[in-house]
Amino acid sequence: MSDPSTARPDPAPSGPDAHRRPGPGRWAALAAVARAGLIAVGLITAYYLLPLDERGTAGASALLVCGLVAVLLVFSWEVRVIVRSPYPRLKAVEALAATLVLFLVLFAGAYYLLDHSAPGSFSEPLTRTDALYFALTTFSTVGFGDIAARSQTGRVLSMLQMAGGLLLVGVAARVLASAVQAGLRRRAREPSTGPASGPAAGTPDQEA
Repeated sequence: MSDPSTARPDPAPSGPDAHRRPGPGRWAALAAVARAGLIAVGLITAYYLLPLDERGTAGASALLVCGLVAVLLVFSWEVRVIVRSPYPRLKAVEALAATLVLFLVLFAGAYYLLDHSAPGSFSEPLTRTDALYFALTTFSTVGFGDIAARSQTGRVLSMLQMAGGLLLVGVAARVLASAVQAGLRRRAREPSTGPASGPAAGTPDQEA
């Protein structure tokens, strides 16, 4: 009578092995961080490689409008992905990183094009790195004062970025948080597939 009870715990002696093998959650976290890093590197690389010098003021305006539409489309698509993802928190971090980098690269490109089409728009000529630096300091509200917008167009662009940054930090963060909560509720309502297959299935690894 005692033999069946001692044979039963055999499928679950994965105690020492559980510390050696990272669970699905750890792999998902590593994958999310890797994807966020690759997206950031890809967007910044595209910013440095795109032929922005050939466009004028009209090109800068078109880039800004199309870029803002792209930011909204990417953000709305990411919200849907977060709700359906099995790891909504990780997906939200990835979505925020992609949206933030795209937003900064967009305004950096607009600053660079404006400076080259209308010299003197800023306190000093802008390279691509300078434009990205100015976009980042404007977004973070640091404003060292070493680069400043002098022309009316440059100041309007800066104000647009400030307003967009406030919306991104405030409204977008709330939308992402709501999407994460919706994803967690959807995940909690879903029946777990592990217990349905019986005790022989490896259920301890299912929720790890």
